[in-house]
Amino acid sequence: MNNYYFDNAATSWPKPESVYKSAENQMRNMFGNPGRSGHTRTLDADRLLYKTREALAKLFNVKDPARIVFTLNATDSLNIALKGFLTKGSHVINTAMDHNSVLRPLGRLIKDGIITTSTIPCSKTGVPDLGVLESSYIPETKLLIINHASNVTGTIAPLEDMISSAHRHNVKVLVDAAQTAGTRNINVEETGIDMLAFTGHKGLLGPTGTGGLYVKPGIDLKPLREGGTGSQSELDIHPESMPERLEAGTMNSSGLAGLSEGVNYILETGIDNIINHEHQLREYLLKKIIDLPGVNIFGPSAEDESSCIISITIDNADCGEIGYILESNYKILCRTGLHCAPLAHKAIGTFPEGTIRFSPGVFTQKENIDYLVDALKEILNMINN
Repeated sequence: MNNYYFDNAATSWPKPESVYKSAENQMRNMFGNPGRSGHTRTLDADRLLYKTREALAKLFNVKDPARIVFTLNATDSLNIALKGFLTKGSHVINTAMDHNSVLRPLGRLIKDGIITTSTIPCSKTGVPDLGVLESSYIPETKLLIINHASNVTGTIAPLEDMISSAHRHNVKVLVDAAQTAGTRNINVEETGIDMLAFTGHKGLLGPTGTGGLYVKPGIDLKPLREGGTGSQSELDIHPESMPERLEAGTMNSSGLAGLSEGVNYILETGIDNIINHEHQLREYLLKKIIDLPGVNIFGPSAEDESSCIISITIDNADCGEIGYILESNYKILCRTGLHCAPLAHKAIGTFPEGTIRFSPGVFTQKENIDYLVDALKEILNMINN
């Protein structure tokens, strides 16, 4: 390995070897266009897509795999959900931890005069204020958006409490699981999630260009895209049945082949084992840096539930410059800046400079953490002398 990777919150790396092999095998040997022909290569591709849906349904405890729609990424999933569900006059509740993949579609719908919103403030550690949530519902409230885990602080939202609150007010819930799919237990049946948006290239260990949206039975979304599906070709309007209703055009079969193996790796490894490994890494890193002079840590403590993310700033140092030094001098890759979540940085007090974000992953080892900490100590010594 020619670098030290601490940017799994942006995209996971490395992937399981089976992910690379499966994506390549699909391109070389299963090259048919799913649903578009009757020959063996197309049928193989059809079976591959079905297997991927089944694996995701097993991971998220979805009874009907057809309720999972394949998308390009979590951003695509969120756009499909928001623009397909919200109508003129709808009121939406979101939180200050939301990513721009939520904030910008909402901003467009606000600008176009379609919706109004209320944003729930969050604590310095990123926890939404449930008291404000309870007072934010109005008769026009149609949707609550929950960021399951912040991509800035790693804070896990109180999912069950927020869903219960929304459902008491007859409001549907859209969960943004970009940071938790594959790294946290997500059970749509037990928690009552109405819509779940996820990406394939982060915790699910798949390739980029893959993702999905779970839509609970009874929720009817207006399609964002319409066109070829390979089914009901005689119709002059898009099919109504799921998942075709929200899928149009040729699927990213090679990417989904890799995603299938990423999900299978998680199922075989055990989600609880992954959670435990990442919790130990985060706790280990926090304890190593908590007393370093000039280092400011944002987000939950080591004992709190969190995704495997730690954001810091360093006194008298520019975050971008620190990121540059880490890569150029130490081959350490991390994320610096606002992480596409400006409201989150305002909530924790790091706007507009942002933070330095470290996000270990399932394949990170404690020796990698030790190397990172040694590098930070050298940089701090350079700044302070």
